[in-house]
Amino acid sequence: MNSIDIVPIAPVKPASTRTTCPYCGVGCGVVATPRTPVDVDIAGDETHPSNFGRLCVKGSALGDTVGLEGRLLNPKLRDKATGTLSDVSWADALGTVASGFARIIAEHGPDAVAFYVSGQLLTEDYYVANKLMKGYIGSANIDTNSRLCMSSSVAGHKRAFGEDLVPMNYEDLELADVIVLVGSNTAWCHPILFQRMMKVKDARPDVKIVVIDPRYTATCEMADLHLPLKPGSDVRLFDGLLAFLAGQGATDAAFVDAHTDGYDAALSAAGPADIAHVAKDCKLDAHDLTTFYRLFARTERVVTVYSQGVNQSSAGTDKVNSIINCHLATGRIGKPGMGPFSFTGQPNAMGGREVGGLANTLAAHLELDSELHRDMVQAFWSSPRVAERGGLKAVELFDAIEAGRVKAVWIMGTNPVVSLPDGDRAKRALDRCEWVVVSDIMEKTDTNAFAHVLLPALGWGEKEGTVTNSERRISRQRAFLPAPGQARADWRIICDVAQRMGFDGFDFTAPHEIFDEHARLSSHRNDARDGAYRAFDIGGLSGLTREQYDALEPVQWPLRANEGSNNTRLFETGRFSHADSRARFIATPPRAPVNAPDSDYPLVLNTGRVRDQWHTMTRTGRSAKLAGHVSESFIDMHPQDALACGVREGELARITSRWGAMIARVQHGGGMQRGSVFVPIHWSDQTASDARVGAVVNPVVDPVSGEPEFKHTPVAVEKFHVTWHGFSLSRNAPVLDAVTHWTRVHGDRFVRYELAGRNRFGASHDDHHDWARALFRIDDPHADWIEYEDKSAGVYRAAHVVDDRIESCVFISERPDLPARAWLATLFDKERLSDEDRASLLLGQAIGKGEDTGPTVCSCFGVGRNTICHAIREKGLKTAAEVTSCVKAGGNCGSCVPELKKLIVETEMARLSVE
Repeated sequence: MNSIDIVPIAPVKPASTRTTCPYCGVGCGVVATPRTPVDVDIAGDETHPSNFGRLCVKGSALGDTVGLEGRLLNPKLRDKATGTLSDVSWADALGTVASGFARIIAEHGPDAVAFYVSGQLLTEDYYVANKLMKGYIGSANIDTNSRLCMSSSVAGHKRAFGEDLVPMNYEDLELADVIVLVGSNTAWCHPILFQRMMKVKDARPDVKIVVIDPRYTATCEMADLHLPLKPGSDVRLFDGLLAFLAGQGATDAAFVDAHTDGYDAALSAAGPADIAHVAKDCKLDAHDLTTFYRLFARTERVVTVYSQGVNQSSAGTDKVNSIINCHLATGRIGKPGMGPFSFTGQPNAMGGREVGGLANTLAAHLELDSELHRDMVQAFWSSPRVAERGGLKAVELFDAIEAGRVKAVWIMGTNPVVSLPDGDRAKRALDRCEWVVVSDIMEKTDTNAFAHVLLPALGWGEKEGTVTNSERRISRQRAFLPAPGQARADWRIICDVAQRMGFDGFDFTAPHEIFDEHARLSSHRNDARDGAYRAFDIGGLSGLTREQYDALEPVQWPLRANEGSNNTRLFETGRFSHADSRARFIATPPRAPVNAPDSDYPLVLNTGRVRDQWHTMTRTGRSAKLAGHVSESFIDMHPQDALACGVREGELARITSRWGAMIARVQHGGGMQRGSVFVPIHWSDQTASDARVGAVVNPVVDPVSGEPEFKHTPVAVEKFHVTWHGFSLSRNAPVLDAVTHWTRVHGDRFVRYELAGRNRFGASHDDHHDWARALFRIDDPHADWIEYEDKSAGVYRAAHVVDDRIESCVFISERPDLPARAWLATLFDKERLSDEDRASLLLGQAIGKGEDTGPTVCSCFGVGRNTICHAIREKGLKTAAEVTSCVKAGGNCGSCVPELKKLIVETEMARLSVE
């Protein structure tokens, strides 16, 4: 019998898909390799020119967020009598949505309905939503959550350049000799771009980085100069710079004369070049301010990056233009390594701007207030009508809903009850609204609670389309996961509703057909002689087949048809988009914020992001890796302000404004000025009992852009009295009825709750015992229940064990300083608890050297503070690079490097104090 060689069959390598990250406006390329529909390997795309393979910690953790837990998988209709949601067919849902909108339009007119959309939508989704509202319904009541983050930049660009144009490329960051970061915690909010800057800094140490920010952020750790200006004084600072440049003869008179208008008026509004007065108004050291002004004046290659700290202001548009004025005055625009650079907040805020996703614009950078442009778009769409005036911007839209002027709203991919200022007004508005439709990927959000119809949309990894990043680069988002349940693409849902409303022009069968129409409109009559010239033109991408669209590589616009090459550096020839081709200086006289602190509300609230979370955490909140860095909301304030308010670090406090209140834990991060507090934006009613900072933020908006004032709300802080603090970890959610304050934190095999209460336990041991067992629904008297109590210290600890496997545990104390959580989380990974583990639970700390790694510092590799500090002490580490070499922290995205540097300094100071 012949022997047969048995050749082992090699495992089939899962197919990888090149796509784009769904988080910030950097627009990083991602390679996704699904193992199963809920198990996806994520890597950076080394060929993508935005990130060249690097990913921040949020992007690296995308694989943690693709599971179906909590997903909205079926269309749902709310019963008016009972308020309950029930599954319905798509046919019923679409018919109900269409008839509801059609009825209200017939009874009250097109301006009685509105869409509120999102920078999370793809360009193709945005395009059909805008087309339906403006070209067929005939109203411009379509606005986007991008209004909340970058509309001041849009308005500033349009005033200065004649069009919403970001003139910069990412490579300019690497060509600059000075990088000025204004209102931008780039290290946390745009970490991949920050790492590109740091790489240049390492290669060319003479490159200077200046940070202008009221807070001392992680970005400041890497800066050569930090200017902690008075909140709201940005215009005064840059007006002073303009006057200084003029006084020093550092302007480019030839450029100003040949390519701009309005210089004299802007210079006059800026006031005299008196550094001492500017420094006083901005509460800055005059020497530091002089250093910055001289650095800007003497250096040709200057890039000024600005983000939400500039945009989110009642004077946001003037802040933008005051920055642009300085670049126009020096001719530092349209050339390598110089210019004003708006870092976009959302993945497709730019794509939404291209297709007219804002209430005051038409598609393809055409203008609603131009009859020529309106006629062009209507003729191109062959639509029955076109909106004749701007619609309601985000904040005024929800005011109109509350007042009953807007009776129907369709919310797509956003959570306005959490993200809007004066968030309780958004609640009241939706509660009173006659017809609320929501398209979302998650079933339970703060906003979805008010929906009459819920429509399940596709999420990242499931949908197809394009996004445009901060440097005008169009990239493909590609599907690599099957559509879950009955979820559908947003563009398809919108088109189905439009057709049921009787509208033609929505017979698209695939996203490439929508993209083609978008590209053709961008080049339609795009001619200076016609009065409709736009720099935005992607006509070179029109006519793509499905195969060409699927294979589309990242590309920057403009990309005009019939041109042999495309110049992606805007304004290189000095031509701008105003009718006379000249840029405009804008006079920006300084003005005080609308709401000033007073005796009742003496502090100024600033809001923003934390490093590892995104928006309202409907995606990032699903990742245990991302939960470790900052687990609950906080109020960051100066220690002297805390003392004056009667609150202590680690304690809970209530922060109150004239519009609302919230509760969070006080911390002293070391970066706050006297008179200012900072609270992050991410927590909602789904993740905390009372931590929506949007409820506190004032609803004042910039008069030009309509962008809200998220950076300057007068507030008061007071102690929030509780009698005990605690936390629980459990495999199932606990019963929180007897808990006054809670925050939910996602874990790998458990859910963690930070707890606090006012219920006073008596002298009896049974008070704690019964309460803790009820917390976890344990009614079996024979359950394996281990507990410890110290009545004199007010401490109680308990755990429920089933078959030697931990099911839940709770730790409570009269003091807020509780045991570490990191080592407890590791117990949930074990199939059986050892005797040592049980003893650790009763003791309240790990038994065994080095088991408590401490709070997470490096989320990419899960490295804790205790591990890092131990390595610094034991091995004498002096640099972040040495820490990375030793414990890996900082070796991936680098966003924790500023914290590593801070820990090195703190550890050395602690050593010296002991010696």
